[in-house]
Amino acid sequence: MAVASFVLGLLGLLVLNVFLGPVAIVLAGLALLRGTGRRGRALLGLGLGIADLVVLAAFVTADNTLSWSIAG
Repeated sequence: MAVASFVLGLLGLLVLNVFLGPVAIVLAGLALLRGTGRRGRALLGLGLGIADLVVLAAFVTADNTLSWSIAG
């Protein structure tokens, strides 16, 4: 779960951050509660999940919509 959280958090920075961010946060939390041996990956997944939501909030405040595009 820790590795999945890390991968989903990383992907969430690029696409579907509204879905992948919270999933990464939940998976990281579950991995940490279960006492995973990959604590660093779980913490990175947690941080990336939170970063996904921060990026989403920044884009929402910039153009007042949930969708965003790089082409702008």
